[in-house]
Amino acid sequence: MQLEIYIKDLLYRYDCVVVPNLGAFLTQRVSAKIHNSTHTLYPPKKLLSFNEQLQKNDGLLANYIAEVEKIPYNKAIHKIAKQVKSIKSYLIEGETIQFEHIGDLMLNTDSNIVFEPSNHINFLTDSFGLSHFNSAEVSRDAYKKDIEVFEEKVPLVITQEKRSGSWLKYAAAAVIILSLGGFGGYQYYSNSIESHNQIAQEEANAQLDEKVQEATFVISNPLPAITLNVEKQTGNYHVVAGAFRIQSNSVKKVNQLRTKGYKARVIGKNRYGLHEVVYSSFETRDEATKALYKIRREHNRDAWLLVKKLD
Repeated sequence: MQLEIYIKDLLYRYDCVVVPNLGAFLTQRVSAKIHNSTHTLYPPKKLLSFNEQLQKNDGLLANYIAEVEKIPYNKAIHKIAKQVKSIKSYLIEGETIQFEHIGDLMLNTDSNIVFEPSNHINFLTDSFGLSHFNSAEVSRDAYKKDIEVFEEKVPLVITQEKRSGSWLKYAAAAVIILSLGGFGGYQYYSNSIESHNQIAQEEANAQLDEKVQEATFVISNPLPAITLNVEKQTGNYHVVAGAFRIQSNSVKKVNQLRTKGYKARVIGKNRYGLHEVVYSSFETRDEATKALYKIRREHNRDAWLLVKKLD
């Protein structure tokens, strides 16, 4: 049994996944941030940690394993206990346990478990499809120097008004009066044109309505009726490809999957307001599980199974 696969599936949906008698994997949402020296922008994510003190079985992991593998709950508990026993024996021998895409577990000098998280997967579904990127630094000092050089070349000189130039006041007043008069005339002309156009448009619409009412449409040779058989997907077992905050991104994902031959669709919003995109829906758990394992092998290792009754 690959325990890390089930833990990884649950970390997308829950903030705490307890492995009985071993510890709990915890997630905490952190906001987007930018690295000051490298100018790298990182999207929001779930910060992963491990708490060795939380070992009491809450049933989440065992129920999920029992549901996926279609085995009794007690048998799932037994399989987890067997795996944990093996993990602890390797840790005592000084080995490092690697949980793929989750992190590494090891013992320190005080015989306490130390966890080193992996950065390969962002378990925050809100950030699905986002990755970090580098942005070039903006140097404002360089632009400031360019402006200073430009000001030196084109100086702006403001002189006081001379007494002999008092006639400029009257010229300025005349310009203002002429401008106001021209603006008023322009407004009157524009309003007249607009009123004329509106009357002409109303007359044209009235004539068109009369022609339409008088016309009789006869189709002598109608096209034959066409019957389209549309396949409607049903079932409560869905293989999920991702969840998107923006609806256009979910439509884009559906189109991408359909070009690859999947019967992808959007099944609605989840309780977090995200648009869920599925590869396909199935009537039975066995069909869905087989499809899930095939999709993980061939296309997306992060796909997971959702049991949900659609309206």
